[in-house]
Amino acid sequence: MSGFIFIAALMTLVVLGAVLFPLLRRGGDTPAAWRSAGITALVIVAGAAALYPLWSKWDWARPMPAADSPENMVVRLARRLQTEQDDLQGWLLLGKSYSTLGEMGAEQGLLDYAQQQFSWSARAYQRADLLSNGKNRDALIGLGEALVAMNRDSLGGRAGQQFEKALVLDPDYVKGLLYAAFAAAERKDVPLARTRFQRLLERDPPQALRSLIEEQMKVLEGNAAMAAMAAAQPSAKATAATAGVVTVSLHITLAPAVAAKAKAGAPLFVKAGVPGQRGPPLVAKKLESKFPQDVELLSTDAMLAGNGFTAGQELEIEARVGNGGGAISASGDPFGVVRVKAGTKDRASIEINQLKP
Repeated sequence: MSGFIFIAALMTLVVLGAVLFPLLRRGGDTPAAWRSAGITALVIVAGAAALYPLWSKWDWARPMPAADSPENMVVRLARRLQTEQDDLQGWLLLGKSYSTLGEMGAEQGLLDYAQQQFSWSARAYQRADLLSNGKNRDALIGLGEALVAMNRDSLGGRAGQQFEKALVLDPDYVKGLLYAAFAAAERKDVPLARTRFQRLLERDPPQALRSLIEEQMKVLEGNAAMAAMAAAQPSAKATAATAGVVTVSLHITLAPAVAAKAKAGAPLFVKAGVPGQRGPPLVAKKLESKFPQDVELLSTDAMLAGNGFTAGQELEIEARVGNGGGAISASGDPFGVVRVKAGTKDRASIEINQLKP
C-alpha cells in the first residue's frame, strides 16, 4: 500500500506541474499569479486526499498487517511459489495457509474475506493435485475442505468426489474416511455412509468424535425410516423431504426513525448466532434491502459444515443494513435484534430501529 501511495503522490505532482506552469507563465512573477497558483495547488491536493478514500474500495479503517503477520507470511510464500512452481509441499502449505486465514475471517464474521481465502486455498490445492498427478491425499482432501467451506452443497458433488479419490489412495486414513462418510450421507447413500461410520467407530476415536459419529448414524437411521414411510405413503413425501431441516421464519421491517440512515442499494445482512457467544454466526445471509421482507433461515445454510442450529435452540438474530456494502458492521449501520427459538411455527418480527455505535 505504501508503494501505491508514493505513486499516487508522484502523479499528483505531475498534475500540479501541468496545471500550475501555464498559470505562472501567463501571470508572470506577480503576487496575484503566485496566489492563484497556491490556491489551485491546495484545491487539487486537498480534493484528491479527500475524495480518494471516499471513492476507493480500500478499507482505510482496517489496520495494516504487521510484517510477521499471517497474511504477510502467506503473501511471501505465494510470491516464492511464482518462481518455484513445482514445489509440491509449498503448494500444500499455501493451500492450508489460505484455509486458515479463511477460518479466521469466518470467526470474525468477515464473510467476503473468508470466501476469497477459501477460493485461493482451493486453487493452491488444485495446483498441488496437478503436480502429484492426482496421487496426493492431502491435496485432494484440502481441495474438498475448501470447496465445502465455500459451499456446503458441494459435499454431495465435487467436494465429495475429492474425498472419494483420497479414500481410494489411502482407505485407512481416518480424516478421509470421515469426510467420505459425510459425503455418502449427503448423497443419501445410507448403507455406504453407515458402513464408513461403523469403520470409524471400530478405530476407537476420541469421545467428541465418537459422539458426532453416533449422532450422525442416528440421523441416518431416522432418514432411512422416513424414506420407507414416504415410499409406503406417497402423500407424505413432501414432509419427509424436509425432515431434519430446522427453519427460523422472520418478518423484517425498517423503523421510520432510522429509514433515512439506510443507504439506497445497500445490502441487508441477516445472521443467527448463540446469544452471548463470540465467533462466527451459525447462519448468515446477504439479501436485497427491501421492507417489509419475509426471510427464512435454514439450519442447512450453516457457514461452516455441521455448525447449523437445531430445533428448540435459542438464537439471537440480527438484521443489519450494510451501508458500506460489506459484511463487517460499521458505525451508523441501521440494525435490529431479536431472540427466538429455532423450529417454531410462528414468524418472529424483527424491526431495524437502532444504529451501530
